[in-house]
Amino acid sequence: MRAALLGLSVWAAAAPPAKAPGGAAAVSAPAPRAGDRCPVCGMFVAKYPQWVATVVWQGGAAAHFDGAKDLFSYLLQLPKYAPGRTAKEIVTVAVTDFYDVRRIDARRAHYVVGSDVLGPMGRELIPLATLADAEEFSRDHRGRRILRFGEVTLRVVQRVDAGEE
Repeated sequence: MRAALLGLSVWAAAAPPAKAPGGAAAVSAPAPRAGDRCPVCGMFVAKYPQWVATVVWQGGAAAHFDGAKDLFSYLLQLPKYAPGRTAKEIVTVAVTDFYDVRRIDARRAHYVVGSDVLGPMGRELIPLATLADAEEFSRDHRGRRILRFGEVTLRVVQRVDAGEE
């Protein structure tokens, strides 16, 4: 299902932070603490700072993930992973840029799928701030394609996880 079909378009289309020169804006998101676990896979997130993704809810609560793949699994299945929450309550969605290792707006990032780079949970969607960086990464690491936030579906996530994408 596309994000818009799940009601995620409410925040996916909302005005994100101003675009940084050449790509996704840097965003402020809390860092995971040592005991924070990914709500999708259960891994300790702080062990993998170069892969951290975060959802910040109204009121300041945060959910941290060990990669963009689990972030999208969570967002695309909110009733399963965040019962009682809605997409309208999401304030910030951040991913870590592969090259700069800085937190960027997930809604503006580019995601390379099908590359030879593995994250903590294996195959991963690789977030990059700019299209130029995504194209370079894709060439260097045999990426299959580059997607934008709204193009990532649950089927894409499943195919990435299975090594089919």
